[in-house]
Amino acid sequence: MKKLKEIARLCLEHNLGVRPIARACNISTSTASVYMEKLKQLGAAYGEIMEMDEDTLAGLLFPREERAPGKPLPDFDYLHRELKRKGVTLQLLHEEYKRDNPDGYERTQFYYLYHEWAKKGDPVMRFTHKAGEKMFVDFSGDKAHYQDPATGRIIAAEFFVSVLGASSYIFARAVADQTKESFADCNVRALEYYGGSPECIVPDNLKAGVTHACYYDPEINRTFAAMAEHYHMAVLPTRKGKAKDKAKVESGVLQAQRRILAAIRNRTFFSIAELNRAICEEMEKLNRRPMALIGKSRHELFMEIEKAALRPLPAERFVIASWLKAKVHIDYHVAVEKTFYSVPYTLIGQDVDIRYTSSVVEIYHHNKRVASHMRIGTPGAFVTENLHMPNGHRQYLEWTPERIRLWGGKIGPHTKEFMDQVMEHRDHPEHGFRSCLGIIRLSKTYSPGRVENACKRALELQAYNYRSVKSLLEKNLENLTPAEKKNIVPLHANIRGKDYYREVTHD
Repeated sequence: MKKLKEIARLCLEHNLGVRPIARACNISTSTASVYMEKLKQLGAAYGEIMEMDEDTLAGLLFPREERAPGKPLPDFDYLHRELKRKGVTLQLLHEEYKRDNPDGYERTQFYYLYHEWAKKGDPVMRFTHKAGEKMFVDFSGDKAHYQDPATGRIIAAEFFVSVLGASSYIFARAVADQTKESFADCNVRALEYYGGSPECIVPDNLKAGVTHACYYDPEINRTFAAMAEHYHMAVLPTRKGKAKDKAKVESGVLQAQRRILAAIRNRTFFSIAELNRAICEEMEKLNRRPMALIGKSRHELFMEIEKAALRPLPAERFVIASWLKAKVHIDYHVAVEKTFYSVPYTLIGQDVDIRYTSSVVEIYHHNKRVASHMRIGTPGAFVTENLHMPNGHRQYLEWTPERIRLWGGKIGPHTKEFMDQVMEHRDHPEHGFRSCLGIIRLSKTYSPGRVENACKRALELQAYNYRSVKSLLEKNLENLTPAEKKNIVPLHANIRGKDYYREVTHD
């Protein structure tokens, strides 16, 4: 159709035949013959044809048949809303249309008219999402901001947005970061705002939701997967590099940026809680604002077609937990953010999974819970369950306090005495195993004589820990003379040394 004017030029101005025109325009001879016949029937002069555009000329040569009078047009807005309901198809709607309008359009024309109407609206409208089926979630590229009242520093906050597929109902919230805990919390709050959960949740391939992005088999983050399981939702990550998979949330993020972030851009907030209150106010305005193409607000659509389709929320709120893998140390403890928690001593050397919340630490072995502790926030502390200790079975362990002392005695008497003091100053001797093994490993980096002198010096300072011995060796302080010892600053965790305060000048 885009070659009509060229065909007209070759036919009317140069009087070429069918075959030369077909070869020149790279079309079949039958097509060239039809076009030439239509041009002759039109009877327009070549100059008039050249002033037309291709679409106008095509309309004159191939006019569309006018619709038969008296056939009522379908209510396209109604059709579009009904298609969002579960089980509703265009075929069913056509049958209902023919029931009310026996002389109306047949199925093929009915389908054509609806799809032509849908193309005129937002391209996203071509994706017909069923009510209660999907919730799309993502973080905005634009951030919200608030000011630290103590320092005056402007702090950027991540901006989370979720959108329900059928009604486009929007939830927005500012959070400190994009960690898996913050992401899961945002999703929980979104579900509570909607008052129910959809069948599926559609995240982008961000690390907080997807551990390993794969086109065919993405690996879902364990915390996010547990949250989805708690609310009986399936996780359907978008395909990597396929923006159309999340067109709904992209549109929602754009609206949130324009109607929420832009609306509060000139306001100053002094906490993230204050910022979220302002976001909530603007979010309500956005959800109650009528949409131009539909004539209804997101809130009206949500109440009309989607709220009843959502599944009820569980009685208990999801508790956000983090997961990590660890190997049980010889002291039968595992570390969670620098605090050590015990497991049964029979699991020494085994790999375990650790689930921890703000209040509880649970350890699993082969998906079976083997230990549970109240979480404490003291770095370096040991939380030990007496039942986990070997007690009478200690002789069966590879490492014992006696063996630790034996290894220390091989290095020197001061090393042995130092290890005794390390274990003696712990609630349980096993709590000192880590420090003692660290000293043994130092003897492989430094000579046994230097390690022996460093332990002697640490005993004099009563610094019964691995870090003190390592610091003495690194700074060559283990062989100080009595005169030098008077001028040296004692080792202490709160003394940073001159290098910490040295100012670096730049040209």
